[in-house]
Amino acid sequence: MEVLRSLRYSLYLIFHPFDGFWDLKHEKRGNLKTALIIVAMVGVTFILRRQLTGFILNEVKLRELNVIVEILSIVVPFFLWCVANWCLTTLMDGEGSFKDIVITSAYALVPLVLINIPLIVFSNIITLEEAAFYVFFDILSIVWAGLLLFLGTSVVHQYSLRKTFLTCICVVIGMGLIIFIALLFFSMLQQMFSFFYTIYKEIALRL
Repeated sequence: MEVLRSLRYSLYLIFHPFDGFWDLKHEKRGNLKTALIIVAMVGVTFILRRQLTGFILNEVKLRELNVIVEILSIVVPFFLWCVANWCLTTLMDGEGSFKDIVITSAYALVPLVLINIPLIVFSNIITLEEAAFYVFFDILSIVWAGLLLFLGTSVVHQYSLRKTFLTCICVVIGMGLIIFIALLFFSMLQQMFSFFYTIYKEIALRL
């Protein structure tokens, strides 16, 4: 019941973002379990969109579709955003905890589910001439979610709109830095493994 109440509250939040995000944090109207369910719903929605969107608008080859990659393409950027957001706002006097950031960011993604599910059905009954409506609502879902993410960051950290804008830019840059450091780390691990494996082979040959 608690999860259902929290999901129902998300429908209020997306239309009343300032009050919604404030109550989400201070009145505990949301919880981590519901937030993770919303992220999972976004992942499932995008997988269904890849598979079931009408052939007129769907350029994806189903044989090449990798469900794990599709899920990671949602989950990884989401948690990168949360980690970079938390790291940066900790240094910038942000008032939101990591848990607050995860919950706020997840609830901001609700329009992606709310709009894309009907779009999947709509895409199977429209003609090519009506595709502009599909594109419009597709863009609307992204802009709506982006705006909620922006306002959620502002409310959860008690930032001005100007500071929130600068913070969001820095968070995106921070996400890039995290990816770069992670790739560098794995590259170094790979080189170390190759180095020690080469030494092992040399020793094995001499013995």
